Amino acid sequence: MKTDDLIRGLAADNATRSSIERWLFAALAVGLVLSAILFAAILGLRADIAAVAGEFHFLFKFVVTLTLAVTATLLVLRLARPGAEAKLRAIALLAAPLMLGAALIAEFTTLAPAMRMTKLVGSSWATCLASIPLLSAPILVAALIALHHGAPTRPALAGAIAGLLAGGLGAAIYALYCLEDSPFFLATWYTLAISIVVAAGSLAGARLLRW
Repeated sequence: MKTDDLIRGLAADNATRSSIERWLFAALAVGLVLSAILFAAILGLRADIAAVAGEFHFLFKFVVTLTLAVTATLLVLRLARPGAEAKLRAIALLAAPLMLGAALIAEFTTLAPAMRMTKLVGSSWATCLASIPLLSAPILVAALIALHHGAPTRPALAGAIAGLLAGGLGAAIYALYCLEDSPFFLATWYTLAISIVVAAGSLAGARLLRW
């Protein structure tokens, strides 16, 4: 390969990378606005948010969900480009589950056995399972549209990670309403709700992101 060809190839790769990132972030901004409108229309902020805003368990929900969203964003940007190394970014996805696992162990050792099931089941699991996919839907659609401007070689996987990104952001928005702050509830019902979004993203990606 001539030097000029190499330079042109690197320039084209950089332009593609920038284009994918611009499309994704612009699309996510639109998706987040639509999700925020849905949230305000259907749920709204929890009544005691001012009182709990500084509490660890309330803030921890955002640490986990936003960490999940950020690491999924980094990975999906790699998956949108053929041949890009994604192993380290895939490993980074473990950050949120590891933090949640540590919080689960801490709560398990401090809670009375009779309280563990109460914290796990909570009183709003059905609302959680319905609301997180609903709030995530505009973000997932936006992310899939953006991925059309890339070239994912594994469309189902790219769609699944887009679902993980959307689910993390949707869960963070829902957490502003949710009265359940226990890591037990977060690990069970938030995880199941996000899994629904991941499955939807995988199915949609397999159909819509094929070359």
